[in-house]
Amino acid sequence: MEIIKKYFPNLTEEQNQKFSRLKELYAFWNEQINVISRKDMDSLYEHHVLHSLAIAKVIQFTPGTKIMDVGTGGGFPGIPLAILFPECNFYLIDSIGKKIKVVTEVAKALELGNIKAEHIRVQQITNRFDFIVSRAVTAFPKFVNMVKKNSKAKDQNSLPNGIIYLKGGDFEDEISEYGSRISLYECSDYFKEEFFETKKVVHLDL
Repeated sequence: MEIIKKYFPNLTEEQNQKFSRLKELYAFWNEQINVISRKDMDSLYEHHVLHSLAIAKVIQFTPGTKIMDVGTGGGFPGIPLAILFPECNFYLIDSIGKKIKVVTEVAKALELGNIKAEHIRVQQITNRFDFIVSRAVTAFPKFVNMVKKNSKAKDQNSLPNGIIYLKGGDFEDEISEYGSRISLYECSDYFKEEFFETKKVVHLDL
C-alpha cells in the first residue's frame, strides 16, 4: 500500500482505506477463484494496482466520464481507477463469469457505486463510452476492431475519446498503421520500479 501513497500522495482518507483493503479482499477471493497468480499476490500493489493507475498519470478523467474496461479479469485496471475517480462511471466486463464474480464482490465490499460489472463479450455491447481501457487482452489491431464501435463522438477530457491500453514490451508492428492517432507513454517516466521499465500506456484517438 505504501507504493500507492508514494506516487499518489493526495488521496482522501476514504480512498486510502479502500486501496488498503484490496490486499485482504483479493487474498480471500483468490483462494476461492484464482484470478491472480499465487506468486503475484505478493506484488499485488505494484504489479496490478499501481500498474492500473499508470492511466491516471496520463489522464485525469473529468467527472461524468464513462469508461469500459474490457477483459477486466479480477478488476484491473477498472477497480483501482474507480477508487481514484469516484465521480466517473466504470463498466467492467469479462467473458469469464467467475472473474466477474470476484469483481462484483470486491466492488460491493468497497461500496464502489460507480462500477457495473457484467459477464459478457464486448462484441455484444452497443453502448458508447468516452474511453475503452484494457490490460493487453489481445493483439492491438484486433482489440481496436472489437471496440471502435463503442467510442463516443464528443470529447470531454484532455485526451480525445478512444482506447487507453496497458501494454508491455515492444509492439511497434502492432501500432504502425495508426500513425499520428496513437500516443505512447512510458510507465518508467512515472514509476521508478524495475517492473515498469518495459511497460507503456497507449492512447489511440478513435
